[in-house]
Parts: sequence; C-alpha cells; structure tokens
Amino acid sequence: MFWLSEQTRVFLKTGVTDGRLGIDALRGLVSQVLREDVLTGSLFAFCNGRRNRIRCLLFDGSGFWLASKRLERATFQWPKDEAAVAQMSLSQLRLVLEGFELRSRRGWRRYDQRLTSGKSSPEETVTRDL
Repeated sequence: MFWLSEQTRVFLKTGVTDGRLGIDALRGLVSQVLREDVLTGSLFAFCNGRRNRIRCLLFDGSGFWLASKRLERATFQWPKDEAAVAQMSLSQLRLVLEGFELRSRRGWRRYDQRLTSGKSSPEETVTRDL
C-alpha cells in the first residue's frame, strides 16, 4: 500500500493525455514531456480529453501504482495548456479530485442533477458571488 504525505510533490501533465495509456507509456511521458524522474516518489497526474477521468502514477519504492478516477456527470477543471507543466500540493490535488476549482471565477453557479428525487430539472447546490 502507498502512503502520501504533504511533502509528496505533485506534477500535472496539463492538456490532454490519452486515457488508454498504461504504466509504461505514462512513465515515458513523465521522463520525456515533464522532464522529471518517475522514481523519486512524486505523484504524476494526467487527464483525458473529455476531462472526466484522471489517472495518477506513483512509484512507491518497489513498484508503480496507477490510480484512476472517473466522473459520471461532470468534468474536472484541468489546465488546458499543452506545453505547460503544473506543480501543486497534495491538498490542492485532493480539492481538484473532489471537484473544486483552484482558480476563482466571479459569480459562477454549480448545478447537480438529483438522481433520487426523480426531478428532471437541476437543483442549485452551491452558489458563490464575489
């Protein structure tokens, strides 16, 4: 099992990454595109083109972990710049995985389709006006 601490460095491969790539191909992206050593224990995150799946690659000292998260009815707020490499803290990555946006937008509303209520119209769940 792997344990992550707040000292774990997190790198994002911004833009689109093919969601069919396995451990070896993602390892190649880390070394060629991100220019990082995959064996350092850092966590590397990738997002597909539809922005509904994130894959995280981690080396724990004895082997690689590949974790995936798929959203059913939403998208992740993922940086779109193909040439950039983003670095963030583990707590920021947790927020992204939970659906929060790291950059604030003025006056946005988030809607959530309620499956159990049987209603066809979305209900407002979070409102933020600055």
